[in-house]
Amino acid sequence: MSELKSIVKILIRFILSPFVLGDFYFFDRLKNNIKDDRFELNVLDLNPQIRDKTIGTGFDRHYVYHTSWAARKVKEINPTVHTDISSSLYFCGIVSAFLPVNFYDYRPAALYLSNLKSEAGNLHSLPFQTESIDSLSCMHTIEHVGLGRYGDPIDPKGDIKAIEEIKRVLKSGGSFLYVAPIGKKALIEFNAHRIYTYDLVMSMMGGLTLKEFSLIPEFEKDGGIILNADPKLLENEHYACGCFHFVK
Repeated sequence: MSELKSIVKILIRFILSPFVLGDFYFFDRLKNNIKDDRFELNVLDLNPQIRDKTIGTGFDRHYVYHTSWAARKVKEINPTVHTDISSSLYFCGIVSAFLPVNFYDYRPAALYLSNLKSEAGNLHSLPFQTESIDSLSCMHTIEHVGLGRYGDPIDPKGDIKAIEEIKRVLKSGGSFLYVAPIGKKALIEFNAHRIYTYDLVMSMMGGLTLKEFSLIPEFEKDGGIILNADPKLLENEHYACGCFHFVK
């Protein structure tokens, strides 16, 4: 199987190579003219990348903006230690640079950094005592629970059970950073994710107080992250990103 993959990879390289061969030979001539022999350059080592000649640098709007928002929130909350359940590893790794982070995932990550603990955790049975966590995040995660995408059991109400478990472990006065897909209509794009409405999120979070709702519109033309957003903006959104700061 590994040999087949290698053959396929080589074929793909040569299929795409005409798009970069001109640049390759131009680069090779310049390299020889200036006598730069630091690197070996061979046409057999072509690894064509044909999608990167863009005017601007593209990025995943949900993941760049929501992790940046959350890191700022954690800094503002300034807990002794922050607990995260299955959010972006980039978020956990960066926050651990200035604050101890305990990270838990259904599929534990073999991530080793100072100030960061990475262990197994199930959102339906978190390994914490009741009302023991004062700063917790679970971002772009709960919308997947129960859909089976990551090997978890199929459960139509898996997301509700996860939220109730988070409410259980959160201390009175504790902060919960929650991020999920949000739009004008609640639906499941199986088995990728659920998309929530603002009202549905608020109904699931009964017992918690909303401190901030910020919105990442789906499209660049609608701007970056909108802090303290008006939920009415969701009337024009299908797959936006909602950033919620709740307090128990």
